[in-house]
Amino acid sequence: MMDFLLILLLLLIVGGAGYYIWKQKKRGQRCIGCPCGGQCAGRCACHPDEPQA
Repeated sequence: MMDFLLILLLLLIVGGAGYYIWKQKKRGQRCIGCPCGGQCAGRCACHPDEPQA
């Protein structure tokens, strides 16, 4: 029974994280978890393909 509860808890955590990412991408958030709070516009290391300003 304890194994079942642990598996269920892990599935809820992973599912919640996946739902959060999906919801943010649907809203147009480009960089989820950006250290600049999503306001970086290419100024931080989370956008390596863009030139650093």
